[in-house]
Amino acid sequence: MKYKEAVEHPSHYLKDTGHEVIDVIHAWQLGYNLGNVIKYVARAGRKNPEKLVEDLKKAIFYLNDEISRINNIQQEEEK
Repeated sequence: MKYKEAVEHPSHYLKDTGHEVIDVIHAWQLGYNLGNVIKYVARAGRKNPEKLVEDLKKAIFYLNDEISRINNIQQEEEK
């Protein structure tokens, strides 16, 4: 695999449809946390099959962080 392909278009970020996860993240304007959730779910086990559970745990971490962030904003607005 060429360096540019490995950096800019790695196969573990492509779904069977050929869509790159980064394109979906940008199209849906997901931001950092939710973008990472999508990234880790979409590639779970693809980059390294032995790290399937680790990838899913990373997705959960970013989802929980986003939920906490939203809850904090809502609590501040209620004050």
